[in-house]
Amino acid sequence: MNRRAYPSDLTHSQWEHLEALLPPTSARGRRRTVELKEVVNGILYVLRGGIPWRMVPHDLPPWGTVWWYFRKWRADGTWERVEEALRSQVREREGRDATPSAAIIDSQSVKATEKGGLGAMTPTRRYLGANATS
Repeated sequence: MNRRAYPSDLTHSQWEHLEALLPPTSARGRRRTVELKEVVNGILYVLRGGIPWRMVPHDLPPWGTVWWYFRKWRADGTWERVEEALRSQVREREGRDATPSAAIIDSQSVKATEKGGLGAMTPTRRYLGANATS
């Protein structure tokens, strides 16, 4: 990497943890021409910055490549596996079980209507006009 780091870039230590969790190079098809660390840095740049994919800076891999890897890893479950593995590592480092044993459920709710059932959604004659039947 011969560029100045962005605030969203992975550190060397972070990349070492993440690299082992990403899918290996496929034996089929073309050889990879981009560094996966730079692809991940491009993905993080977009997600952390909230910018459109086409605005990936020119010193990162092309936006189409970054987008392709993001979609591929989202579709094949790579992101979910990475998240689960990293969460487990963090929990174990903190001396907790690798998997959570309880969940927190938000108890706030918003009432949609005071009157429930189909009657709340049935239009009245007032809205349909005087000659309408319901």
